[in-house]
Amino acid sequence: MDDVDKKILNILQTRFPLVPEPYDAVGEELGLTGDEVIERVRRLKDDGVIRRIGAVFDSRKLGYASTLCAAKVPEEKMRHFVEVVNGYPGVTHNYRRGHEYNVWFTFIAPDAEALERSLDEIRRRTGVDNVISMPAVRTFKINATFDL
Repeated sequence: MDDVDKKILNILQTRFPLVPEPYDAVGEELGLTGDEVIERVRRLKDDGVIRRIGAVFDSRKLGYASTLCAAKVPEEKMRHFVEVVNGYPGVTHNYRRGHEYNVWFTFIAPDAEALERSLDEIRRRTGVDNVISMPAVRTFKINATFDL
């Protein structure tokens, strides 16, 4: 990763251009073509530096319901449980923890009822009954940008 890559990453994470050709706009600022910016971004993604590029919305203000879930999953059900959970488009993160509740995932749904229906369906499909839903009571906004 060179200085140009770092400049591209700083722009993408703090002020992504909302124009018809955003990579051309980034390139213009840095003396590159849009294609050169896209190629660098593609390489950074392939190298694992960039995981995703996308907007972050306040799901509550859009009318959605979200929750953090913790599940006690027996080892013999782990693979199936993770496959089922990851099959839901509302699951944004899913990770294993060294804890009694060994699988944690976040879930977003159009409303609280749809969220509960999906969690009940996950319990039924996986045979894992101990899935706890912990919706946020208070929201904290953390600016997770990295000055490169």
